[in-house]
Amino acid sequence: MIDRERPGYPRLVLAMLLVVYAFNFLDRQILGILAQPIQAELKLDDAQFGLIGGPPFAILYSILGVPFALLADRVGKARVIATALIVWSGFTALCGMAGSFWSLFAYRMGVGVGEAGGVAPSYALIADYYPIERRARALGIYSMGIPIGLAVGVLAGAYIATLVNWRVAFFTVGIAGIVIAPFFMWIVHDRAKPATPAPAAQRVALWAVFPILAAKPAFWLMAFAAGCSSLAGYGLALWVPKILMTRFDWSLITAGQFMGSLLLTGGAGGVFLGGVLADRLGRADRGWYPRLPAIAWAITAPTFMLGLLTPSPVLAWFCLLIPNALNILWLGPLNTAVQHLAPPQMRASASATFLLINNLVGLGLGPWLLGTMSVALKAQYGADSLRYAAIIGAGFYLVAAVLGVFAVRAVRRGWIEEPAAA
Repeated sequence: MIDRERPGYPRLVLAMLLVVYAFNFLDRQILGILAQPIQAELKLDDAQFGLIGGPPFAILYSILGVPFALLADRVGKARVIATALIVWSGFTALCGMAGSFWSLFAYRMGVGVGEAGGVAPSYALIADYYPIERRARALGIYSMGIPIGLAVGVLAGAYIATLVNWRVAFFTVGIAGIVIAPFFMWIVHDRAKPATPAPAAQRVALWAVFPILAAKPAFWLMAFAAGCSSLAGYGLALWVPKILMTRFDWSLITAGQFMGSLLLTGGAGGVFLGGVLADRLGRADRGWYPRLPAIAWAITAPTFMLGLLTPSPVLAWFCLLIPNALNILWLGPLNTAVQHLAPPQMRASASATFLLINNLVGLGLGPWLLGTMSVALKAQYGADSLRYAAIIGAGFYLVAAVLGVFAVRAVRRGWIEEPAAA
């Protein structure tokens, strides 16, 4: 039995949550590197493939995240996370059996159902184990699971699809997630609760959480800022590998190596830096929690566009390194801020409500919108239509930056400080 009272246990919990989050994004975004072979075998155009990569996953993932978070607040966060890992990994493996648009569509919906139970309870578990002065940094470390998962996904997907086929790539990563689940259940446990049960008035209910958040402009500004960022981010994550393969006539493995090196070098460093800076700057001024992401988004948009326009692979790598380091810097700061717009016992539910809007806008629209724009631009730009659709999509980072600036004062007004004893 793991000793939950030892000093290093919170770090062990954070490490396991990081591993699970990496599988979350590995399973979610491996679809991008496999776009060409899947589209070729199942005869899907960009609009159809964008639909599979976006709405079916996003709708269930976003909507079910709220009841799963409420369940986590009541029955235990670690238990819900472990169960979710088994479900989404199982459906990822089933994606390897898809024989048509509709079967792949259905399996991706299943992945969304499972992943709905993973993120919001993880945010809340981190908040239980880490005090406010170290929380954004801890959430930044946890969020490193995104670039790590994306990098492993593009590399593993590229190599397995090249050596065997795209179906085995889905089987492999899905089964790996199922194998990890028992270790997570053995190691990770919720923080011990007080012996006296919480009174009924303090039990979490959705109708109690949402009015608190909805009354605060900071919540809406940060949710839609994150949504616009995710719209660009998820769309680019799905389509950039195919864009690079078309533009530079690359193989799956070359594109995987290019994207993997970008994500590991830029993404992991950027998201960690966001947490560190938010912890330091946010002590004196809570407004830094949205201000820092706004600055990052303002730099992300033009550098992404430049990276997609340059004809040189080397220059493209250096240009794309900057936005890959900055486009998810917001995760630690904004998720910390959202958890302080509601009382501590509502953390998982507050995070899930925030993620509901973020993912419906970002994950629901991003991949599909870029794919649809690509089809619409095909007559004018031919094989380059997807690249120009991605350049337009990167403009949503500028919208996110503007919303982030407006959120600065709103966060200061809406912030709920924790009692010193917590």
